[in-house]
Amino acid sequence: MIYMGKRLIVQRRGKGGSVFKSPRWKHIAKAKYRKLTNVFYKKTIVGYVVDLLHEPGRTCPIMKVKFEDNVTCYLPAPEGIAIGQKILYGAEVPPNLGNILALKNIPDGSRICNVELAPGDGGKIARASGTYAIVLTHTNNKVLIQLPSKRTKEIDGRARAMIGIISAGGRIEKPLLKAGKAYHISKSKSWKYPTVRGKAMSPYAHPAGGGSHPKGLTPAPRNAPPGAKVGHIAPKRTGRRKGK
Repeated sequence: MIYMGKRLIVQRRGKGGSVFKSPRWKHIAKAKYRKLTNVFYKKTIVGYVVDLLHEPGRTCPIMKVKFEDNVTCYLPAPEGIAIGQKILYGAEVPPNLGNILALKNIPDGSRICNVELAPGDGGKIARASGTYAIVLTHTNNKVLIQLPSKRTKEIDGRARAMIGIISAGGRIEKPLLKAGKAYHISKSKSWKYPTVRGKAMSPYAHPAGGGSHPKGLTPAPRNAPPGAKVGHIAPKRTGRRKGK
């Protein structure tokens, strides 16, 4: 009798299922800017923070902003924002907390968040709790910013950004303390919990299972499908480097 091995986690994840499905029905709304029009570059629209909301799976609270033209949008809340606070959106806006400007109008050294990679995408960079980007310099129609990873990136000056730092920056300072909290976080974020190391498994369950391998693992080819590309991936190069 031949016993079949256990399906690996990467195989199960690729196939999908309720364990790996994102609980989108718990989400309030997409946290992104309102639809971009030419009005943004010509006039200023006033909005007010109507409410601050908690969304499961998101690392920071989101704020509900209602503008004077009856457009409502949800955005990641910057640190220090309050219900009832005025938010200015558009051209000729001062770089104050919560205001939304084009990158070309934000002075050097400003801390910004929810930055667009391209004008109109709704915000892609610096959206997690405690993160922010820094405006470094302006060149022609481009703006150089420092990302939360400390790397720099040049972005179109017409892209939108919000002044401030995303709230809940002290989230990682509080330990989970028990496995139950990690379990509930995994449920809200569609994580697979707990995650077991392949080395700790039995040989039938994972290529790295069963203890030590005197000759090492058999490398998986780089063109292997997702279910088979596990364990020790084929090296990018072999042999000594030239000149060493």
